[in-house]
Amino acid sequence: MKSFFLTIGLALTLMSFTLQGPTDAIVRSLKSANAEQVAAHFDDFVDMKLLEKDEVKNMGKNQATIAIKNFFAEKSIKGFEKISEREIGSTMYMTGKLLNNNKGYNITVMLKQKGGQYQIVTVRIN
Repeated sequence: MKSFFLTIGLALTLMSFTLQGPTDAIVRSLKSANAEQVAAHFDDFVDMKLLEKDEVKNMGKNQATIAIKNFFAEKSIKGFEKISEREIGSTMYMTGKLLNNNKGYNITVMLKQKGGQYQIVTVRIN
């Protein structure tokens, strides 16, 4: 009986340590509304389409960081709510809503696996 409870206790303890998904760090960055943390997950070049602006292809990481910081500041982004995520080969798509006081903005992020982790290669906000 003692070993039974010990086994159950050990199983519950091990189950409490959940594996992190490949996008958990990016979701946490978006939820904290910290543009610099989000930008830390950018690939070297990013395609970016922001609300009311033209799409820019192959934007350098530094320029993309400035653009996302400005967008978060201008729109008073306060958080993020993930809606869906899907993986196709080494590409992952994540959709959600950036939250502020008034209304939210839809965001779609495309990620590619590079060096064992996913990096943001496309951001679309509308």
